[in-house]
Amino acid sequence: MFLDTDGAILYYEVRGTGPLLLISQSGEGDADRSTDLVSHLVDRYTVVTYDRRGLSRSTLADPKRGVTMEQHAGDVHRLLDHLTDEPALMLGCSMGAAIGLHLAVAHPAQLRTLVAHDPVSPFLLPAGPRAGHAAELSHLQEVYREGGLQAAFPEIARVLGIDPARQQTEPDLTPMPLTPGRVANFGFFIAHDFTAVIEAELDRAALQTSPVHIVPASGATTAPGVFVGQCAHQLAGLVGRKVAPFPGGHNGNTTHPRAYAARLCEILA
Repeated sequence: MFLDTDGAILYYEVRGTGPLLLISQSGEGDADRSTDLVSHLVDRYTVVTYDRRGLSRSTLADPKRGVTMEQHAGDVHRLLDHLTDEPALMLGCSMGAAIGLHLAVAHPAQLRTLVAHDPVSPFLLPAGPRAGHAAELSHLQEVYREGGLQAAFPEIARVLGIDPARQQTEPDLTPMPLTPGRVANFGFFIAHDFTAVIEAELDRAALQTSPVHIVPASGATTAPGVFVGQCAHQLAGLVGRKVAPFPGGHNGNTTHPRAYAARLCEILA
């Protein structure tokens, strides 16, 4: 299904029955990214997934223009407004968690609970680390421009604390080959969404007092010292809650879908 938003046509999918749970994906992930995770949630929740603007089936009115975190949050606002009159549940992974935090400030009445897993949110950090990690993301953009995805992948893994050699997975996962579509999504993500992350600002006081129940989360194998680990712990301090560990690492929603779904249901209950 498609929804006309501000400067974009948004593709989304709705599956299952029960309270509405929107999943905002990480990285280049589109509505299909967490297909294995969703299959373990649809018996309890009406699960909504979508392609972020600029990815896969979600098109931009002006593809040459960049995107902002406010636009991403605005897309989720319009999507929820289209689907329900009640406060929804939301799982945000990485980039999706950052979007959820912006929605929790701009439109708090739309969310009941936000599980923010490894938020890519430099604004949460003190000035020094924030500048350092923003520089890392800018450097990654340069690496991608000069060497393409093959050069960028190791750097992305390093920044996010992902060790492919140690990354265990559950059996029988749906294959996710690096198709031309995913390659294009990675290109848009690095070129445009990295900039949105770097430039994003959010009123920390407004986030702290948001009525949304915000659950800071992180992968059990995500090192606290890496960028996203620091963001998760800073968010926890801001909202006065402990970081909730989830199975796997930064991409536990795709590597450990059964265990991740069980943990998510436990928290949402």
